[in-house]
Amino acid sequence: MKFFFRAKNKTGEVKEGTVDAANRDLALELIQKNDFFPILLREEGKKISFVDIFRKYVNRVKVKELMIFFRQLAILVEARVPIVYALSAIKDQTENPFFKTVIEEIVNDIQDGLPFSDALKKKPEIFSSLSISIIKSGEASGNLKQSVEYVADSIEKNHNLSKKITSAFIYPAVVMAVFFVIGFVFVAFIIPKLTIVIKDMGVDFPWYTKVVMVGSDFMAVYWWAVLLGIIGVVLGILFFLETRKGKEKMDRLKINMPVFGKIFQNIYITRFSENLAILLKGGIPIIRAVTLSSSVVNNSVYEELFLQVAYELKIGQNIHGVFQKSELIPPIVSQMIRVGEETGQLDLVLHHISTFYEQETETATKNLSVLLEPLIMIIIGTAVGFLVFSILMPIYNVANQIN
Repeated sequence: MKFFFRAKNKTGEVKEGTVDAANRDLALELIQKNDFFPILLREEGKKISFVDIFRKYVNRVKVKELMIFFRQLAILVEARVPIVYALSAIKDQTENPFFKTVIEEIVNDIQDGLPFSDALKKKPEIFSSLSISIIKSGEASGNLKQSVEYVADSIEKNHNLSKKITSAFIYPAVVMAVFFVIGFVFVAFIIPKLTIVIKDMGVDFPWYTKVVMVGSDFMAVYWWAVLLGIIGVVLGILFFLETRKGKEKMDRLKINMPVFGKIFQNIYITRFSENLAILLKGGIPIIRAVTLSSSVVNNSVYEELFLQVAYELKIGQNIHGVFQKSELIPPIVSQMIRVGEETGQLDLVLHHISTFYEQETETATKNLSVLLEPLIMIIIGTAVGFLVFSILMPIYNVANQIN
């Protein structure tokens, strides 16, 4: 894999470049070995084929499956079942064939002498750097069961946050998609038949009726070209979003959107706070913990901010000092973190922050769903009303003239 990085050297000078590495962790190590500290690290966009998309869809492990895997593993480890037997038992009841193969490979690696964390590290597309670091810390401290539970909690929290934002958008998206399909069929195939009747009347039409007639006539002949154009635009956007530049633009758009931007900001703060709290509880050094937490935020703007925090910690500064200077972090967050740093209870304070913003996100998404529903109805009603008014009004006027 090729990673784009932005990093600072010992004098604070910012450098940019790319590095080849098998995964994100190795990329970070390579950059740090050259006396640079990364403040941004993103995988470079790569060419995607339909085969890659199909393989990615088939060879995947769902978040719920990962969560169940770690939950079951924690129970078996607590029961003092050897790790190899525990993994084999989980493998036997796993329904996902791909995940079953992955677990079997992990078992083989452990039997060959690899630690559990190193076996997981060979599957970076499934197990995150954050999860692997927590497991590795648990192995070192002799408390693997608690570390596995921390990983399960982290995965569940991130999954629940994603579900909250998805649930707010899924209903409006489905309604608008159905409306678009029906509207496309109506304009391309039904309206042209109605306009034939209007044209035969030989009367003058208002401008809005002429617009609909010209548009429907074009669609009746070139509907396939319009459909291909729409598909091309959608695919072009999707491919652009897979590039580093596209991801950065989308990440900035998310946090700057009216109404929605606040929800996304709450989610990013919640993810960072919760995962950092879990890592600190698991005994991960704070600089390493902040760096790992930045990778699960899933937004390059916030990731750059949190990597900047890690850099400031390395040179002797504190977290709240960086947060106070940023418009991306609410003042209450920086103040609470300051209290946590001064009292030595940073993990507890971070947990309270994540709980508060998780509740804020849940409330905001519920309110958003309530507000979007009537807005969508207004949009659909306006569009349908315009079409009906444009086509039926001329027919009605001619009928009145005849009477």
